[in-house]
Amino acid sequence: MFTVRCILGSSAWRHRIRLQNSMSTVPHSVAAVCQVTATPDKEANFSACKQLVEDATGQGACMVFLPEGFDYIGSSREETLSLSESLTGDTISRYTQLARKLQVWLSLGGFHERGHEWETDRRIYNSHIIINDKGEIVSVYRKSHLFDVELPEKGVSLKESAFTIPGPSLVSPVQTPIGKIGLGICYDLRFPELSLALQRHGAEILTYPSAFTVATGAAHWEVLLRARAIETQCFVVAAAQVGRHHEKRSSYGHALVVDPWGEVLGDCGGDNPGMVLVEINLGKVSSTRRNMPIQQHRRDTGFYHSLEKT
Repeated sequence: MFTVRCILGSSAWRHRIRLQNSMSTVPHSVAAVCQVTATPDKEANFSACKQLVEDATGQGACMVFLPEGFDYIGSSREETLSLSESLTGDTISRYTQLARKLQVWLSLGGFHERGHEWETDRRIYNSHIIINDKGEIVSVYRKSHLFDVELPEKGVSLKESAFTIPGPSLVSPVQTPIGKIGLGICYDLRFPELSLALQRHGAEILTYPSAFTVATGAAHWEVLLRARAIETQCFVVAAAQVGRHHEKRSSYGHALVVDPWGEVLGDCGGDNPGMVLVEINLGKVSSTRRNMPIQQHRRDTGFYHSLEKT
């Protein structure tokens, strides 16, 4: 059997166990996909994330995924910038020590990293960091699509580019104990070109740590994640922020795991911090691609640009 366990944080831990049929009886690597309610209080945020990581490893997870803004979510541009750090600062140092102590891999999605010209321009990157079980940073992807959106009828107004530098490039998928992972962050989810590029370079799992607004999450979150899984025939792992961060901002939640067929394997709901524990069976990637060989059927790049020549 294939086991999905959803553990939700509240005044008391609540457990939901859902069993799904699987043809394999071979044990597979377990991933923990978390959702948190970050605030401007960095110490409280670290304490909450540390508890999730410790609980996940105690449940057998070999890799833990934390969402965009796991370090904090500021209430203003000035606060967001003032709380930022470099990759060598205290926050990431504490996570590298935690990974080494617990011998667990970490996906830290959406760290507020001070830019290379911080002293002169006061701008930051939104950085997705992978740390291995030895406490080493093995990859850093800097978010390339920035969320500059005005939806007055939905009460959404965010301009990420006001203080964030777009990342210069994609990074190669990372080999981890659960498979080869392609890195994205939140708004990147809306750009299938990114996921297809990562799939072409060997990704078996795509990950989109996020802090979706309530309005855009309710409309688009699940359907976008499932679409990315279906078109790439990858697992999709999406840690999420949930609930009210401060008086100006709330997030949708629903940290999800989707398999290569587009089936949702785990959903942490929209109410509380917590995590979903999922066994990743890479055989599902192989069989899905073998039975429906989309990549073999795809035409060359020139074919899809042929309209531009008319």
